[in-house]
This record gives sequence, C-alpha cells and structure tokens, in this order.
Amino acid sequence: MCGIVGAVSLTGPRQFPEAVLQRMSDAIYHRGPDEGDSFQEPGISFGARRLAIIDVAHGHQPISNEDDSVVVAFNGELFDYPILREELLGRGHRLKTSCDTEAWAHLYEDQGEDVFLNAKGQFAACIWDRKERKLLLGRDRAGIAPLYYATVDGWLLWSSEIRGLLASEMLPIEPDRRGLDYYFNFFCLPNDRTCFAGIHMLPPGHQLMVRDGRVTKRCYWDLDFPDAGEERKFQQVENAEEELEHLLQESVKRRLISEVPVCCYISGGLDSTTVLGLVSRVRETPIQSFSIALNRSGPIDERDQAEESAKVLNCPLEVLSLDSEQIANSFPEQIMAAEGPVFDTSAACLMLLAKRVREMGYKVALTGEGADELLAGYVWFRYTHRFQIPGQPVQRFLRRLAPFAVGGGRSHQHPMNAFHGVRVAQQNSYDLIGQAREVLYSPDMWRDVGDYSPYDDVPGVAQERIKRWTPLNRSLYAGYKIMLPGLLLAAKSDRITMNSSIEGRYPFLDERVVEFCSQIDPNLKLHGKENKWLLRRVAARTLPPQIANRPKTMFRAYLTANFLGPNRPAWVDQLLSEESLRKTGYFRPDGVKVARQAQQSMKKRSLRKYILDTGLMGVISTQLWHQLYIDSSLADLPDWKQLQSARKLPV
Repeated sequence: MCGIVGAVSLTGPRQFPEAVLQRMSDAIYHRGPDEGDSFQEPGISFGARRLAIIDVAHGHQPISNEDDSVVVAFNGELFDYPILREELLGRGHRLKTSCDTEAWAHLYEDQGEDVFLNAKGQFAACIWDRKERKLLLGRDRAGIAPLYYATVDGWLLWSSEIRGLLASEMLPIEPDRRGLDYYFNFFCLPNDRTCFAGIHMLPPGHQLMVRDGRVTKRCYWDLDFPDAGEERKFQQVENAEEELEHLLQESVKRRLISEVPVCCYISGGLDSTTVLGLVSRVRETPIQSFSIALNRSGPIDERDQAEESAKVLNCPLEVLSLDSEQIANSFPEQIMAAEGPVFDTSAACLMLLAKRVREMGYKVALTGEGADELLAGYVWFRYTHRFQIPGQPVQRFLRRLAPFAVGGGRSHQHPMNAFHGVRVAQQNSYDLIGQAREVLYSPDMWRDVGDYSPYDDVPGVAQERIKRWTPLNRSLYAGYKIMLPGLLLAAKSDRITMNSSIEGRYPFLDERVVEFCSQIDPNLKLHGKENKWLLRRVAARTLPPQIANRPKTMFRAYLTANFLGPNRPAWVDQLLSEESLRKTGYFRPDGVKVARQAQQSMKKRSLRKYILDTGLMGVISTQLWHQLYIDSSLADLPDWKQLQSARKLPV
C-alpha cells in the first residue's frame, strides 16, 4: 500500500499551490514513509507517498508511460502483475521497472476508461491522460484501498485519507449529521457520504472521471448472484472443495509476492487459520504469525486456540496481551486513524498489534477478512431461511419490540423492506440497535437528520435484480455493502494497519474467490446450521478436525466496560460531561446519563443493556471524533494534527 493525494482544476489550467500539495502529502506520510514525489502541470497536481514492497529500488511514483503522455500514482497491489508485465511486453510496451505501478499507464493505453474493470488486486489509482486532459480515479471492487474526494474553489481534491484533504486548509471542517446517523443505524462508517460535510468516499467498485470541468461517477463492478435456483451446483461436493481450495491457494501465492518480510495474523477462528495453513503449504519455511490476547478486556480470549493452530502448523507466534487501560488509552489514536466514530473497541487492539508487527520488521500481513461475508459466517445468516418472509411472527414481534427495547418513547423505524426493496437478515439487528438513538439523540440532531434514511446511501443493484436472489444471498450482499467496507476494511483493516505502515492483504477477497463464492449453491455456504460449510471441508484437508470444526466466534473487546472502570482516562468523563454534550449538540445529556447508569448498575445481561452499551460506545467515539477533528475544546486531548505529529513514525 501507499498513499495518494491530488487536485485537478474544474475551471481551466490553473496552477495548484505546491505548498498545499506538500501539506496534503505530509498528512498521509504514514502510508508511505519510504519516499514521496509529485507531478505538477497547469490544471493538475498530484503526489504519492510510497511504502516500498515491490521493486523497492526502482518503483518510484508518480510514473509515466514511454512518451510521458500518461502519468500514474497508485495505492495498493496488482497481484497479477508478473503475468501482466509479460503480456504488456508481448504487446510492444516498454517498461522501465518491475513495479506494478507502471502497469497502470500501459493498461490505460490499451483499455482506456475500462482499465479498472480488468484490474485485479487492491487499489486506489490516479491516471492522468495529458493529451486528452482527462483524469481517472478508481477504487478496487471490495473497497480495501480508500479514496476520498471533495470539490472546493473550482478544484476537485482527492486523497487516500480524509486528513490529506483537511491538510489542504481549503475545506471548512464541519460534521455531516446524516453521516453520523448512518453510523448510528449500522455502526459502520458510510461508504459514499462521510462524517464530514462535503467530503465523500469513492465507493468500492467505482471510478470518477474528470474532463472539461465535468465530474462523472461510474460503477464499473458490483457483486452479483444468480437468480434463485440457477446457482452453480456440483455432482460431487469434493469437486467444489477442490476448486475452492485451488482458488484460495493461488490467492495466497499471489499475496506472498514481496521483497520485504511477510507475516500472518491469526485468531482462534477458522478463516485466519485456513490462510495460515495454506501459507504453510505454499512456503518452504514457516511464517511468523501474530495474535492478540484479551487480558480481562473482552468476553472471549482466543489465545489458546491461536497457540494451538500455530503449533500444529509449526509457525512461530507472537501474542500481544492487552488490558482495558491499554485499549482505552489507545482509542484517540484509533479514532484519528479511522477518521470517524468506531464502536468496535477491538479495532484499537488491532491497531496496537500493527504497531508490534512493524516494530518486529514486517511491512506485509495476510489476514482472513472477507470469508464471513462470502460464505455466511455470522450467526444472523442462520435465520435467513427460517424467517425470510416479511410479516412472519418473528419479524412482526421484532418490529413491535424495537420501539420499546430501550424505553425511548417514540420510534424512527425504517420500512420493513429497507435494503433495496428487500428485508435482509441484518435488519433485525439494525432495527433493534438503532433504537439507542431514541434515548441518546438531541432534538437538534433529530431535526438535522429529518427524513434521511441511511439505506438510501448504500450503493447497490436495482430492486428487480436483488429480488431474484435467494434470501441468503441478499443478506450476504448487504454484508458486502455495509459491514465489510464500513467496519472490517475501514476501521479494522487498512486504516489501522497503514497507521503503522503495514500493508494488509486479504486472500478471501481475491476476485476469483469472490466470483466462485457468489455463484455456488447457498447450501454450500450455510448447510443446515453449519456456517461456512464448504470452507470447513477445505480446511479439513489441511487442519486437524478440532481446528477445522471450531464454532464461529467474533473477536471483540468489551465496549463501554473498557471505558467506565475506575482507571478510565480523564477524557471519558470530560467528553460525556453535560457541557461537552451541549457543545457538540448531537446527544441529550440526560439520555447519556441514563445509558451510562445502565452500564454501571445493571448486572445481568439484557437486550436493553446491550442496546444502550452499543449506543453509549457510539456516543464516546463520536464525541472523541468531534474533539480530534472539529473542536478540540471538549477535553484535555490534542487535536488530530498534534496527535499525528506526536506519534513515532516508522523508519
């Protein structure tokens, strides 16, 4: 991974200030501490920070084609580059390096505006056609590599991170309350709107084109499923096992290509252990693995399972043990890195793990993200078949329960079929957890939210298409559109690995693996009550039964319990004070008091306690985000610039 920033004029060939571009580039230094450079001419200016992994000696950015008519800056990896390079040479292109960045310029020469459609990997790329005066910005299909943009003063600015845009000092820094409402409905960051007014994220599988002052956005790829009953079936399940195993193994091989040390993350779960098992099969030598132990700071500690897996696979394991104080104290940096509220406190654990990984000399880490969204790993998918028809008793019960779950007194429910005209398995949870808003939101917040529905901000296929899929595939699609890009890849992957200059790689999100999983019979994913059934059969070819058959567990730390103990940081009470809450205007002080008292006084688990726990964690992280990025007067904490400059950056 690397980082890119830039600006293109929408009103003619003006010169962009070099000092502004430098500030933007400096703000994302952590994404590429190895080197940085820029390209500038009237009408456009862009730069790149490089994390050198492939062709370390020569892969400088930005880079151009033979006649300098196409200039490129690139964040990410094209995992098919060894094959692409030979194909490009065979078609007469002349290449100066062995770095995949250079391929973009030549691929654009051959494919034009369809260049992203045929690209395989994880990327956010900027391609400038000097002859046509045309700019292309594109992002990978899953949304691994981030890319943000904004328009101001006749310029379109872009950056791998929002901080790059803010560092331009050209944009007003204001909250987007509808972006915050998206978060409080899904507890994930938006993937088009952000929490900053006027700043947008380019959604996964999308590209922007800028020409003659016009900006057009295009969806070049979307996840698709066969019509119900038309899914791919196999006469022998062993054939499906062999094909998935082959695809995953080849995906792992491609993601091991590197000139710098590579490691693996491992939890106690099936996904990361399968990746580690395939890596062990592909490599001739054991690979270093890393895991996290929760020292009384989470409901489940997976240390023993991780150690068992590493021992079986003969891989050295480094375990980072974290307690509540470490999690709470690191959360300001976590929110700074995510650039938005994050309710999942385990993200801070992963951020601290990335720091340890970098300290031990690694730049690349393979992880198991994506398998649950492709192969129905989460518990809510199990209920899809049983409760698929809107209006069934369980659905009606949940709809009636939601307004009274926390005693809010009124209800802001979304339509029964809110997700592109269908009801997905996750909506039951969204309807319930979203009720925390009834207790927490201020009248001003409700006014600003108005009739906004966050479901309208989720890109996706037309209603007539999604209604032809099986209910399970509809729910998998929702996970791929909401939780995967908004939480797993944003708050728990790229943003926190790159915070320590670590590139995360995700074998399950390989294009070929995604295509295979989307086309197969749903019964191969969810077989009775067995989730990820086909993957378990593949894992059994490499791992012993006690590992391949482990039940699904979600790696998570406690939510507000890690922030309300006697040794909590002083900023927690400051951010939750009546004065700070009234300053931000998002939340009712008395509602926050109710939620806080519920966590400290209710001893037993209950639906109400869980909803208020999730909501209060949202309040803490939102107030913290506001302190770091909007108004630093809420607590005795630095703002994002001070916090970023105080960090020890990788060398």
